[in-house]
Amino acid sequence: MTRAPPRLGVTLGDPRGIGPEVTAAALEAPPANLVIVGPSGTGVEPDLNVGHWDGGDEAEAGRLAGAAIERAVTLALDGEVDGIVTAPIDKTALAAAGYPYPGHTEMLQALTSAPEVAMLMAAERTRVGGALRVNLATIHIPLSSVPQTLTVERLVSQTLLTASGLKDLWNIGEPRIALCALNPHASDGGLFGHEEASVFTPAIEQLLRLDVRVVGPLPADTVFGRAIAGEFDAVISPYHDVGMAVFKTVSFGAGVNVTLGLPFIRTSPDHGTALDIAGQGRADPSSMQEALRLAAGLAARPRRVPME
Repeated sequence: MTRAPPRLGVTLGDPRGIGPEVTAAALEAPPANLVIVGPSGTGVEPDLNVGHWDGGDEAEAGRLAGAAIERAVTLALDGEVDGIVTAPIDKTALAAAGYPYPGHTEMLQALTSAPEVAMLMAAERTRVGGALRVNLATIHIPLSSVPQTLTVERLVSQTLLTASGLKDLWNIGEPRIALCALNPHASDGGLFGHEEASVFTPAIEQLLRLDVRVVGPLPADTVFGRAIAGEFDAVISPYHDVGMAVFKTVSFGAGVNVTLGLPFIRTSPDHGTALDIAGQGRADPSSMQEALRLAAGLAARPRRVPME
């Protein structure tokens, strides 16, 4: 029996940005049945023309973007859609509208009451060939806060969540995961920091006892190249920029942000709102197309077990 194509809810992000236009371009060859999601109860319907429903100022744009996310989550939790794809939001506008979240990931976790989520950047193809998947173990926090946030418990839980996602969504039976070190040269035996010994080593010992195929900590200047060459299915990055700098360098336009740990599929393009070029016809829709394609593919695959 032929399975019906998945149904995806699509939010347009900040209406002053490029979200509406890259979504419009992606709709020319949709990989699934799509529902364009506007903000519930606002009296404003979504429109793919940039600026048409922006409300004029930053706070109103944030209010409309936030309300659309809330409505999309409700649709997904009610089973009306199989997953959601979110166009970029402006974090400053979201804050101006009174939403206390530093980004989509944290907002989606709060709206779904998910105990833990992971931000997995996934590119099934890169400019240098192989696939690259990077979990950002810490996300939108100051660099100075990373050492105290990157605990043994966090490394273990984020690696387990990544392994589960690779099994359940990508159908990789025994994922191979590398932990990227925090310090230069993985601290060279303690010369450049203690976290590799005090945090990474006990985390890896716990993960090995749980039968997770994990290695590390490996220096940042080699681990990502080894992953692209096919040695690892994913890399756990200790902080946002060390992972994102590599990821966007080799896959910008083909990369997708996947939130693991939610009770539904969620993907997003790997770029921001690009307010400076919105409405000029210059925005590249390729990452939005990839986000839709990956969400449709993940939603259509039979899973070994339900996502948790």
